[in-house]
Amino acid sequence: MTARTVFLFGTWTLQPDREPDAEPVTYAMQCVVCGAESEPDEDAATAQSWTFRHAGRNPSHHTYRELITRPWRAWMR
Repeated sequence: MTARTVFLFGTWTLQPDREPDAEPVTYAMQCVVCGAESEPDEDAATAQSWTFRHAGRNPSHHTYRELITRPWRAWMR
């Protein structure tokens, strides 16, 4: 028995997955200073509120990054 490789060439399309069964887009914030993160949430304001609480408890933590998880789908035309 021999191994066989099949290559499929074509044009692929990639776009955000907006199908009814797609995973939700979620937002989280991460402190760049200590690496602490908020829980992911579908509401960006919830993640941003975490930032204010974290900064209040850690007055020297001024830098944050937003983490967005967005489902994508790919298919061949």
